[in-house]
Amino acid sequence: QEIPTMRIIKTIEIEGKPAAALFDTGAFHSYVLRKYLKGKKNRLVPVVRPYEVSLGGKTFVVKTEAIVNGKIEGLDFNSEVVPIDSLGRADGHDLDAIIGAITMEKWEITVNPKDGSLGLEGLKRREFTDY
Repeated sequence: QEIPTMRIIKTIEIEGKPAAALFDTGAFHSYVLRKYLKGKKNRLVPVVRPYEVSLGGKTFVVKTEAIVNGKIEGLDFNSEVVPIDSLGRADGHDLDAIIGAITMEKWEITVNPKDGSLGLEGLKRREFTDY
């Protein structure tokens, strides 16, 4: 049985700047526009083996990833992201970022499409059991 994709758009902070982010359980990776990474070249890391990603009907090869710091509703988080030139629009918003399943799982972020809210218990608690 296929799990339905859930997505909502929220304004978050990435590297201290406001960003329209699509929280999308159907996206595996997280993506951030390159403009948020300007001056952060030390955070760009070449991937060991480039891989293809299809996004918005286009396929491209991922050669680098980056680590970004941000805030969701004032709560700090960090994430590996794929730098990208353009993400297009969703639900009437120009997107600056897509927060995918890897980041949401890492921080225990849940999406409630009924009221457009995010569950941020992991970010609030900041305590995780890994083993």
